[in-house]
Amino acid sequence: MTIKLFEAKLRGKADFGWLKANFSFSFGNYYNPKSVQFGMLRVLNDDTIAGGTGFGTHPHENMEIITIPLEGGLKHRDSMGNEGVIRFGEIQVMSAGTGIQHSEMNASQTDESKTLQLWVFPDKEDVKPRYDQKSFDIENQVNTFVNIVSPKEKNNGNALWVYQQTFFNLGIFEKDTTITYKVNIPQNGVYLFLIEGEIEVDHQVLKERDALGIIDFDQFDIKINSKSKILLVEVPMQ
Repeated sequence: MTIKLFEAKLRGKADFGWLKANFSFSFGNYYNPKSVQFGMLRVLNDDTIAGGTGFGTHPHENMEIITIPLEGGLKHRDSMGNEGVIRFGEIQVMSAGTGIQHSEMNASQTDESKTLQLWVFPDKEDVKPRYDQKSFDIENQVNTFVNIVSPKEKNNGNALWVYQQTFFNLGIFEKDTTITYKVNIPQNGVYLFLIEGEIEVDHQVLKERDALGIIDFDQFDIKINSKSKILLVEVPMQ
């Protein structure tokens, strides 16, 4: 097993007043040649959006986009006629395919919202654009990973699906527990993002917003040092 630590303090940052953003990978005006992507995972943006603001209508194409609210609500509207608000436990996926336009606005006029948005390169381009969202009972399934996204052909109907051999898992874990993660597809890697808490993997300690890139493994253990919330993305490396 090979692991690489990505410290939270070394992420790219931007402060536009209405938006405070942290970039795990090169994005917009932030470019780090040592951190462009992790396999097919191209973007992981950690955004805090001021009340009454958000991302106005803008286009995407040929990208699988997964949005995970952490605090507050995010209002989605797109060119296919979809509209709604998602909060923690509700996950949104969008296959941009041949092209789509959407906006993502803070659902509150006064309170901040905090959101993770991830982009994954698809394994099938120029598909018909699609949107889906689903609610997951994360808070009542403590000490287990809840599969929130998986490939279409490997989806059991409980998770959202995308056009890529990727598996997104989200979980809340109590102190002094240990969880074992087994790879779904050999040669896939895992990008483990610690949303909050403190954990340890292979003697490497992670604190809030730290991440690990993990490759060349069949399984690994995660030791929970304090109550933690973890996002784990298994993704093809090429």
